[in-house]
Order: sequence, then structure tokens, then C-alpha cells
Amino acid sequence: MILLESHSVIINDVLTDRFEKPSRADIQFVDYDNVRFHLSTPSSKTQILLSMGIQCWPDLVKYGAREHLQAEYEGFLLSEQETEPEYNVSLVIDLEKIPEGVDDRLALISKLAHLKSTAMSSPFLSAFAEQASLQANYKDAAGAQAKDLGEQGETKGDLKVVRYREEEAIYIQASNDRVTVVFSTVFKEETDKVFGRVFLQEFVDARKLNALQNAPQVRYSNREPPLEIRHLPGLHNGEDWGYVTFVLFPRHFANPTQSQSTINRIQLFRDYLHYHIKCSKAYMHSRMRYRVAEFLKILNRAKPEVAAERRTATGRTFRTR
Repeated sequence: MILLESHSVIINDVLTDRFEKPSRADIQFVDYDNVRFHLSTPSSKTQILLSMGIQCWPDLVKYGAREHLQAEYEGFLLSEQETEPEYNVSLVIDLEKIPEGVDDRLALISKLAHLKSTAMSSPFLSAFAEQASLQANYKDAAGAQAKDLGEQGETKGDLKVVRYREEEAIYIQASNDRVTVVFSTVFKEETDKVFGRVFLQEFVDARKLNALQNAPQVRYSNREPPLEIRHLPGLHNGEDWGYVTFVLFPRHFANPTQSQSTINRIQLFRDYLHYHIKCSKAYMHSRMRYRVAEFLKILNRAKPEVAAERRTATGRTFRTR
């Protein structure tokens, strides 16, 4: 199994090559969650156009994705009118204006390769800011006598819904002491259901270890949606569906670096889950094929030899092996 990265390896490799030696390009590819990318040089080989089409863009826009990208990619992001047709976001990289230093170039390439994760960060960052505001207001309302945030009840913010796949979504809700993130995922095959339940139960049990006490709290349900989203219309119930809840506390997003690291990891959860399911199935199938081959060898060795019939000079017959 490989380590899944939060950035696009193709964008990273192509830009690294073009930064060294500008040349024409017209590359289309699809990343995780059916996110489409297009790297091209429509006008000249020194100007690279990077476009991204993402299914949940209307949801991301509601939570400030456009403003967040404008702040992160100032000088690169094109306006909505200039965006490449059939895509949601376009960046233009002028190779004649890129930094000269090696470290600065690598930092720019890394930022551009994180285009998808940066766009997907907006609802999480909005929830983190909302949590800080709710916590501050809650402390003011509770007064100096409150020993615990839980003493005065829980205050919740708006529920954010990001439909990042056709049938699956991410639900994010801030409260005065935490941010709750719920993933819905569908298992389309019978074996996937079994593997999924085993893996997700391991997530729940693993936190009981002392070494993982600082990890987010994880809950899993596969028949009914969790209480945080049960009131929403159109949710799926049944064995084919699983709901995984992560509870993030302020220590998980205390500063910008830590919050971005948390966001990058949690965004890859669904991809890692299904990737591990497929790898486990492939491993089991390879072991089954190996065992069948070994059994066939044993059976071949166990076959009795065919007895040959011979005749003596007097006409009597006998069998030999």
C-alpha cells in the first residue's frame, strides 16, 4: 500500500518540470472524488493555465471558498468570467515571473498542487472560526463561576453540508467546545460492508490505547445516521451505508499550521478507507490463489500411477507399477 498525499502528484511533477524548462502542455486528469484538472498552455509555453472542476463547488462557495482561494492564490486566480469553460476555478502561472530561489519555487509548486485541498478547506476553516466565536460568547455568558463549558449546556452553530460525491457528503457543525465532522459513505459490495465495519470499528477501538489519547474521538454507525444529522431529509438508512463521526477539539486546530494539517488528514479519510478495503481484498485474493496452487500440487502428487499389464513367455499376465 502507498501513502496517499493531500496534494496532486501530477500537478507537482508537471510544474516542477515546466519551471525548469518551459514547454507546451495539454494534460487532463481526474483526482480523488472525481475532481477534474486541466493543465494547459493556451497562449504561450510560458503561461500555464491550471483549471479545476469539483462537484461540490456550489456548496464550497457558500462557505467562502472563492474568498479563501483569492487570499491564498492572489495574483494567480482568474475571475469567474475568465475561468475556463466547464471548470470552476482557473489559475494562471506566468513562468517569467516565478521566484528565482529553489526553496521559493518548491513552496509555490506545493501551494499550487494543494489546489483541491485548499478549496475543500473553506467549510472546515469556517467551522473552526465559528467554534472560536461560540466559545468566546459562551464563556462571557457563563461568567467566571462556570468551571466547565458543559455546565451551561451546548451551543451549536450552523450545519454545513458538502456533497463531495454523488451519494456521499460531509457534514460539519461547530459548537462551543468542539467541531463535529460526519462522513457518509456507501459500500456497494457485500464484502466491502464487512471490511468497512471491521476497519471503522478499529478506528473506535484504537483510541482506547494510551498512545492515541490525543487523537479525535471517532464514532461509527451503519444503520441509522448520527443524532447530529438525523433531522436532515433524504438521508439513507440500511446496511449499505455507514456514518463516521469525528469530534475535533480546539487542540486539533489551535493554530493555522495545525488546523491545515488536520484538514488535510481528515479530507483523505474516505479515500484511505476505500483504498484499504480494495488493498485488503486484493491481498486476500492473492493468498487464496496461492493456496489453491499449493493444493493442486499436493493433489497432483497424490494421483496413483496407472498400472501397466505385462505378459510372460508362457502367456501369463501380471501388473507393474
